[in-house]
Amino acid sequence: MSPTGQTQREKLNGTGVALPARPVIYEINTWLWLRELSRQHGRPVTLADVPAATWDALAEFRFDVVWLMGVWQRSPAGAAILINDPARRQRFDEALPGWKADDVIGSPYAVQCYTVDPALGGDAGLAAARAELAERGIGLMLDFAPNNVARDHDWVTTRPEYFVRGTAEDLAAAPEAFFAAGDQVIAHGRDPNFPPWPDAAQLNAFDPAQRAAAIATLSDIAARCDAVRCETAMLVANAIFAGTWGERAGTPPEQEYWREVLPAVRAAQPDVRFFAEVYWDMEWELQQQGFDFCYDKRLYDRLAYETVESVRGHLMADLAYQERLVRFLENHDEPRAAAVFPASRALAAALAAYTLPGAKLFHQGQFEGYTARVPTALSRRPSRPIDRALQAFYRRLALAIQSPPLRDGQWRLCALNGWPDNISYNNLVAWCWQAGDERRLVVVNLSSHTSQARVQLPWPELAGQNWVLEDIMEERHYEHGGDEILNMGLFVELAPWGRHLFAFR
Repeated sequence: MSPTGQTQREKLNGTGVALPARPVIYEINTWLWLRELSRQHGRPVTLADVPAATWDALAEFRFDVVWLMGVWQRSPAGAAILINDPARRQRFDEALPGWKADDVIGSPYAVQCYTVDPALGGDAGLAAARAELAERGIGLMLDFAPNNVARDHDWVTTRPEYFVRGTAEDLAAAPEAFFAAGDQVIAHGRDPNFPPWPDAAQLNAFDPAQRAAAIATLSDIAARCDAVRCETAMLVANAIFAGTWGERAGTPPEQEYWREVLPAVRAAQPDVRFFAEVYWDMEWELQQQGFDFCYDKRLYDRLAYETVESVRGHLMADLAYQERLVRFLENHDEPRAAAVFPASRALAAALAAYTLPGAKLFHQGQFEGYTARVPTALSRRPSRPIDRALQAFYRRLALAIQSPPLRDGQWRLCALNGWPDNISYNNLVAWCWQAGDERRLVVVNLSSHTSQARVQLPWPELAGQNWVLEDIMEERHYEHGGDEILNMGLFVELAPWGRHLFAFR
């Protein structure tokens, strides 16, 4: 089969795929996906023998990258800890009533070993899956967790100096925060804003030997994929790590963790792209430390919980910064988009998020309208009906954002105007794209009120001609004179949560 979009996603030396500047990513929960494929085909399915038709179906969406989340060998001890943790059991009950012990496979980020779990097909299976994706012009993304490993990782006993350690007194005073490993007391992994993770051991990001080991580990991962997503990447930043662990971490190094680690890995794997899961408004900082892309959690929060004005303000940031953000409406750490954004609001938020500069991330089950967020420690989810209308919308959207203007063109935020007695234009946001003679315009009503506006467009070449505006998502056409568009602005009226994605003909 010829690779999809071969001119923009060239294969590298017959193995990997060179990613475009604005990659579109599809996240798959690998355990869950393979278990469902096995049930569907009546045989065990691993990464080594996924049916060709399944890979072909992914290629139809023209994704640039498939993120196989959670392929690394998980911790049996960690799974047992989660099964016996009352808080986790409650989450499992809510997400999967009637779950069984063998449904719990442990956290994908309490890694016991950075080899592919044998149940998923092992390292050979991963190599086979990567080859299948590359044959279709799709890159592979894998995970790296810099902050912690599983409690039964080999390093816990062989290299205890790699970890944040405590004392017997610490263990007695805070058994939820420390655990005993032989004659050592080691801290559980943690985010400073949440309780410690009982299945994880906290690595010491300030230790030079641990950093060298991280470089070796990440280099090995990067050799097997085209992109790496780094879990909670901000936790190992000097200021954050020192604030979390204080004297237990030792003296902060002169060099930031990622400024040391990423260049060393890139020296061996220069074509691999690095993505940071990052929060706390540290996106720009981690971009400066070497990441190609950082999560845009602020856009998600603004679309879900804040005002139209806050969204518009967010999009006024420097374009070079925005081009290195990952736009999303859900991932395995967030609630399902269909649960957060009901009905037509979901479509408005999706059109807004996925037609912006930068990378785009879709999540398995998002297109189908699933509402239940399944913990990543589970390998099964409840059966739910598919929202066929939503699925059709996302199929159109996934193809629309692969058009030349949105892939390779120039983006501009558009000004909006109203009338003295009508300020409803403030409920709208608009932006445009251009690549050569191809033009796109996005207008979205992010409110529950019918709203009107005149959109100011930066295209003087519209003058003197009539134009057909094709709404790609709604399959409707509108005719407008170019002179009127330029002199007065393009008039739009949108129902609550209404949206347009126009192609100019």
